Amino acid sequence: MTTFAADTVTVFSRELRPVLRNPASIVFSMVQPLFFLALFAPLLPDTPDGSSALQWFVPGIVVMSCLFGTSMTGSNLLFEMQTGSHERMLVTPLRRPALLVGRALKEIVPMFAQAALIVAVCVPFGFEVHLGGALLGLAVLAAFCVGLGALSYTLALASKNQEWLFWTVQQTLLFPLLLLAGMLLPVEGGPGWLQTAARFNPLTYVVDAERALFNGEVAAATTVTGALAAVAVGALGLAVGVRAMRRSA
Repeated sequence: MTTFAADTVTVFSRELRPVLRNPASIVFSMVQPLFFLALFAPLLPDTPDGSSALQWFVPGIVVMSCLFGTSMTGSNLLFEMQTGSHERMLVTPLRRPALLVGRALKEIVPMFAQAALIVAVCVPFGFEVHLGGALLGLAVLAAFCVGLGALSYTLALASKNQEWLFWTVQQTLLFPLLLLAGMLLPVEGGPGWLQTAARFNPLTYVVDAERALFNGEVAAATTVTGALAAVAVGALGLAVGVRAMRRSA
């Protein structure tokens, strides 16, 4: 277990180094969520209690930023497989599960940085920060990002020598997950079939939990449900990813 932990730290450090050398990449990855923030937020009415619509909208944008970022991380592994870097990693003494877990854990760092930048941009426009709840929300989101990142790497392994397959599946799943989670618009007023589909989307519960936590509602029932959904996605992603990494040639 000690060797596995050391191997995971080694892979984590290797994957994080390019991000630290080029922090501007985190800002560029936020361009699309910021466009959504600028174009959708003015269209939303204030909440029934009179608070700014940003209190509802910003947590969804934070989750969106993480969804965009972590769902595309498998493209880095695709590039390494094309250049032969991944094969060279496989012949090292590093344990194969550590190659996946270390990569997945790396996704937490950009997620925290992106969330902090989004909140900093929105505070001057009336968004109220509840620090304790927001930090707990980021912890919940970290579990989700680890699982989603692991699934993205698994898709990359399955798409070896077929890069088009990775992008086709990623883009096909990305926007239905986003829209059904109610990140941009509430689904409560939608047709019955849409609300039913949203209930089968684990991201729906994560988004609801983030909204509650970012607004300081730590003890809300949605917080527990969202945390369980995030942990379930994290555990499933790691289980599937580790199995795929063990079988990779």
